[in-house]
Amino acid sequence: MFNIFADFAYLIEVVFAGVALVLSVFGLVDALRYRPDAFTAAGKASKNIWLLVLGAAVALSFISIFPRINPFSLPWILAVVGAGVYAADVRPALRKVMGRGSSGDGPANRW
Repeated sequence: MFNIFADFAYLIEVVFAGVALVLSVFGLVDALRYRPDAFTAAGKASKNIWLLVLGAAVALSFISIFPRINPFSLPWILAVVGAGVYAADVRPALRKVMGRGSSGDGPANRW
């Protein structure tokens, strides 16, 4: 029997698991691009610590996909939190220190 709700739920699981893996890999590759002194200049943990956190996030994301897709499990949540903190907090600070980020005087802050 065709169950559209089960297929839709599986599709959502695949999308969430894939997004977690992509976010983790992106964070790891992005962190590799910055110099170690940029992390300390931004007031964040050292580059080695962030590489360890993001490497663990990639591994945990991979574990939550293979051998069976299992998002919303503890490894998946830890991977998303680690990669999400890097993407939301560390990466903007690094970009600002390196002169590639927003200076805060964009259209939203003119008034």
